[in-house]
Amino acid sequence: MSKFVYAFGVGEADGDGSMKELLGGKGANLAEMTSIGLPVPPGFTLTTEVCTAYYENNRTYPDSLYKEVEQALKSLEQRMDKVFGGSENPLLVSVRSGARASMPGMMDTVLNLGLNDKTIQGVILQSNDPRFAYDSYRRFIQMYANVVKGMNGEVFAKILVEKKEEKGVELDTELEAEDLQQLVKAFKASYKDHLNEDFPEDPMQQLWEAIGAVFGSWMTPRAVTYRKLHAIPSDWGTAVNVQGMVFGNMGDDCATGVAFTRDPATGENYFYGEYLVNAQGEDVVAGIRTPQPINLAKHKEGDLPAMEEVMPESYAQLVKIREVLEKHYKDMQDIEFTIEKNKLYMLQTRTGKRTAQAAIRVAVDMVAEGLITEKEAVLRVEPEQLDQLLHPSLDPHAERQVIAKGLPASPGAASGQVVFTADEAEEQTRLKKKVILVRIETSPEDIHGMNAAQGILTARGGMTSHAAVVARGMGKCCVSGCGEVKIDYEKQQLKTKTGEIIKRGDYITLDGSAGEVMLGVVPKVEPEVSGNFAVFMGWADKLRRLKVRTNADTPHDSKVARDFGAEGIGLCRTEHMFFEGDRIQAVREMILAENVAGRKLALEKILPMQKGDFIGLFREMKGLPVTIRLLDPPLHEFLPQNDDDISELANVVGIRFSEVKEHVANLHEFNPMLGHRGCRLGITYPEVYDMQVRAIMEAACELVKNEGFTIIPEIMIPLISHVNELKILRANAVRVADEVCAAYGIKIDYLIGTMIELPRAALTADAIASEAEFFSFGTNDLTQTTYGLSRDDAGHFLPDYIERGVLKKDPFVALDQRGVGELVKIGFERGRSTRPDLKVGICGEHGGEPSSVAFCHDLGLDYVSCSPYRVPIARLAAAHAALKDT
Repeated sequence: MSKFVYAFGVGEADGDGSMKELLGGKGANLAEMTSIGLPVPPGFTLTTEVCTAYYENNRTYPDSLYKEVEQALKSLEQRMDKVFGGSENPLLVSVRSGARASMPGMMDTVLNLGLNDKTIQGVILQSNDPRFAYDSYRRFIQMYANVVKGMNGEVFAKILVEKKEEKGVELDTELEAEDLQQLVKAFKASYKDHLNEDFPEDPMQQLWEAIGAVFGSWMTPRAVTYRKLHAIPSDWGTAVNVQGMVFGNMGDDCATGVAFTRDPATGENYFYGEYLVNAQGEDVVAGIRTPQPINLAKHKEGDLPAMEEVMPESYAQLVKIREVLEKHYKDMQDIEFTIEKNKLYMLQTRTGKRTAQAAIRVAVDMVAEGLITEKEAVLRVEPEQLDQLLHPSLDPHAERQVIAKGLPASPGAASGQVVFTADEAEEQTRLKKKVILVRIETSPEDIHGMNAAQGILTARGGMTSHAAVVARGMGKCCVSGCGEVKIDYEKQQLKTKTGEIIKRGDYITLDGSAGEVMLGVVPKVEPEVSGNFAVFMGWADKLRRLKVRTNADTPHDSKVARDFGAEGIGLCRTEHMFFEGDRIQAVREMILAENVAGRKLALEKILPMQKGDFIGLFREMKGLPVTIRLLDPPLHEFLPQNDDDISELANVVGIRFSEVKEHVANLHEFNPMLGHRGCRLGITYPEVYDMQVRAIMEAACELVKNEGFTIIPEIMIPLISHVNELKILRANAVRVADEVCAAYGIKIDYLIGTMIELPRAALTADAIASEAEFFSFGTNDLTQTTYGLSRDDAGHFLPDYIERGVLKKDPFVALDQRGVGELVKIGFERGRSTRPDLKVGICGEHGGEPSSVAFCHDLGLDYVSCSPYRVPIARLAAAHAALKDT
């Protein structure tokens, strides 16, 4: 039979700190602190298995649990020398949650449980302090009603405020025993009015209902949301900890507080925390009273007295406990403590949540202090945390009015005036104004406006939509797929589902890390990348096997990526270069040309521009590998769609409006993703790919010949589905490349490969590898074609899939290892079977997502490629993956 209840206290514990999966983080650490001799009030833990059984059996408990709790309660009475429900020396308990992963503030707690009209007399007798007794009682009623019965806490807060106004006082602590006794009566009356039942007098009823409420809080919306954001599985469940109460609200020799063994914002090695005299735990976190600092380390004139001054003996004991905890856990700890009649008790310790800046500093400092090794330090920082270091974020203390929520497509924070067109974004930026570009969805033609804007908001599109991918590459804040806003281009406004109307020129703020849209300008804080970052990333680089490249289309992006440690370019999307203002016209002329001669004439205009682009990329990469993908999107994306723009184009190229309109209509495709694009364009219009290969090779030859560069260009042909496509296009590319080398009189090694983004390509990779020297898996499109999903449209319903448990993760965010990943594995193995030295990587957005990077490491790929601002994340994720092998 399973054991469902584990006791701790008075130097002994049934469990220990290694049992977090069973006892939850809080329960495991209470047991561990007990075992190492710290002063922990005794109690017992109901395991996470109870929570699982509770939900699997329609919110009922295993039969044996009741007897185990009864026995544990008797043991607790003996350890505390008190009686639960006793009239003379009553035992009061707290009931707290405790999941295996820390979820601060997400689940429920009930304090002072066991109080009723009989036990209150025993509390008065034992404490000789009626004020304390009734203060605890009113707190219990308020908390029980809110947590267990779901009553709005504002009801009791209003009664409390009215009582303070009646007595002419400001603080709760200024109310006298009689006032608090009257509050207890008023609270009970309100409880009955709202719930149509009396407040329960039976302590066992109180206990079981509170336990049920804490288990129930595992599925509250806020807890569910938190778990989604932090990838915590719902089937983990929470433990429940029942612990004997110690009181920080018995007078001026009592206190309660929360502290971190180091500064969680900066990582500085000083004891950081707050406390309150004559208070209980919720007073510190609720902001009802202004908390006081625990020490004088950063005390300023005018600050409230520190615990170090007011309670020097307890503070000295707390400092020793801090040292014990850090040496024992070898990590920064977040602790809760209570002082009852000058006696210190530890209520909790857990690994402290911290900023990325703090995480890196703590890791580096602890290596220097000899507490941990470099390998342990690397594992202390989660790859995703590094986002905080690379983008500005909202000031956590600033007020904000959230008006809509979408997908957190690209991290960071941005404020600006709303504009609805890319042209206006660029124009306003030239006028030194900060703007947010708001679009129903972006297209490649919006690239200049996206680049100019501070941030991008779209109503449609997923995490790998055009807006999301481009924004991440630029390091721009982006909220995509925000279906809560209705955008009206004609009226130049957006409307939220709650009725707010935001007009062109109004200010909004985006939080790309949370997917939130806020009214007005919310203050931001800039990231600080310290010298510790370089030290830390150096450790990570020594440990990883997987190379990390970047997806970059411009010299600027390439420089950013190099500064972040990229080891080459894994994907240069040449079509992005086609949209630049000085060349889009030539591209359109090429598309509208009636014959090959006309197309070649237009392409001759584009050739020097493309060559200049590639020279810039090669220079920034300084001899590192550069993979350049030939033209991929369908041609219609380069043509205007509305009549005014079509008319303007007709005037420029000198043909009739109706002819241009007909061209646009002829190029329209019902499903461009499956249409005339990628290598299919190269087969149909070989002169386009010939021009691009010539530009690549001329750029390389000039740098090698004139500047002594060492360059091995990697030419990537997209959307291959059959080896014969690659055979034809490879032959064309080799012909052009060799012609260029001969013209320059030098020999340059180059590679020709393909992007594997179709299931058929993965399945026939052994044949394709006979014509390819490298594979790059385009996992964005491979996910689309495997699932039959459009990444731009799936954002409308994929959240429901995640919510209902159909999918655990969005497959466009984290690589679907069972399905899409299996195709990658097949393609990799079959490709290598034909060509053992085949170079293989991935260049979809998954290249910067930690679990996907780990998959690529395990499979044996050579590299991953991701947007510049995710390069450090991929480097750290690759190190984590390598460490798991050791």
